[in-house]
Amino acid sequence: MVALALIRHGDYLKRADTPSALQPYPLTAQGEEDVREQARRFGEWLTASGYRLNAEIHCSTLLRAWQTAEIFREELATLFTEPAFSRSFPALCERSVGALANLDVKEIERIVALDPRLAPLPKGWKSASHFRLPFDGAESLLEAGERVAAHLSTLLATHRDNRLQLVVGHGASIRHACYHLDIIPFSDIKRLSMFHGHPVVYTRHPHGWNRLYGNWKQRQTADPLD
Repeated sequence: MVALALIRHGDYLKRADTPSALQPYPLTAQGEEDVREQARRFGEWLTASGYRLNAEIHCSTLLRAWQTAEIFREELATLFTEPAFSRSFPALCERSVGALANLDVKEIERIVALDPRLAPLPKGWKSASHFRLPFDGAESLLEAGERVAAHLSTLLATHRDNRLQLVVGHGASIRHACYHLDIIPFSDIKRLSMFHGHPVVYTRHPHGWNRLYGNWKQRQTADPLD
């Protein structure tokens, strides 16, 4: 069965206090450098592991994820089964806030307050797993995770030994997907985060999952939602 390398995009030029969702901005220069270093370290492990990379790198449609995938493609070029390429999938995007995409939290809350049909947003709504904004196209974090998990499940159906699939996405939707796939418990969704550009590699066996490479980031109280 194929192993999955789950990778959070590199640091990018994000808008402050704004749900990451569909922000269209590129990686920072430091973000690119950090991803490149992570890819090189991963390549050292990969060379010794016996795994070969599937040529098709899966990433979300957002620029920061595609750029991260391309850096991995460049740095690990000799470790793919054939010439590699990055392919973007909407299913791997971060949680959508729908019609309120790319507005900051203050503006979102102001818009809700202007609508007499809507109740005030609950405290901590931005990071609440079950909460969905009451606007067209919005989804909860759990719904986003379910979408990502469905995509990952199609990859797990590939029965090729010693193959590894690179998947570049977004921290919150990946963690919620890992909950849906029984990789982590629900309580770990908020306790854990992901390092930028750092692969966490899992393989599934009949009784659960084995982590082969990488570490989760232990979230600190002051850390923003990723």
